Amino acid sequence: MSYTITRRSVPHIWAFKRSDPDWLLAQKSGWTRADLMWERLMEAGNEAYCAGRMARAARLFFAADALARGRFSRADLRRATAPAARAMVRLTQGKDASALIALAHKGWQVAPAAVADMEIRPRIRSSLFHLRLEAKHRGQYQDNLRLRLGRIADETGETVAQLGSGYAQHRHFSRWRGEKPTVFDGTRKVLAAALLIPDAAPR
Repeated sequence: MSYTITRRSVPHIWAFKRSDPDWLLAQKSGWTRADLMWERLMEAGNEAYCAGRMARAARLFFAADALARGRFSRADLRRATAPAARAMVRLTQGKDASALIALAHKGWQVAPAAVADMEIRPRIRSSLFHLRLEAKHRGQYQDNLRLRLGRIADETGETVAQLGSGYAQHRHFSRWRGEKPTVFDGTRKVLAAALLIPDAAPR
């Protein structure tokens, strides 16, 4: 399968300014341009899907898929997300999606390791008390966060497993809108991998 991305296909997402506040924060946290670009491509693809713009959603998900395969390691859970989203576009269009479903299912097998190994950065707290509380119980806090994200990843795994059979599924993109982290760390990458796929076929 050949993957080609052009600036013309995704112009306002492909190139973000150096002064972009999200990019400045992401860069300071060790993120690459590919990390933020992938997230934005997937968000835009989901927005297009929700609006019923399947051709645009397909292009954006394809671009994100190509980016992930070119820039992310095989152990990166995000490599499974775009194939799942692309499969949902094809299923909505009444087309065969078996090859994409197989890619997504295979990619999702790294979920336990991705959750176990993800980097967890301290959160911004509204008070010194909560900041000290998190610092004091950091180990327990991280364990709880890994448990929670592991459950979300399991739900996405269930959605992927059911894609070829009518896919009664969990909430994903609508949940991302409410749970998108403000911190650029491993938890944001894992949560994006789990939630940046469409919820259901638009009516």
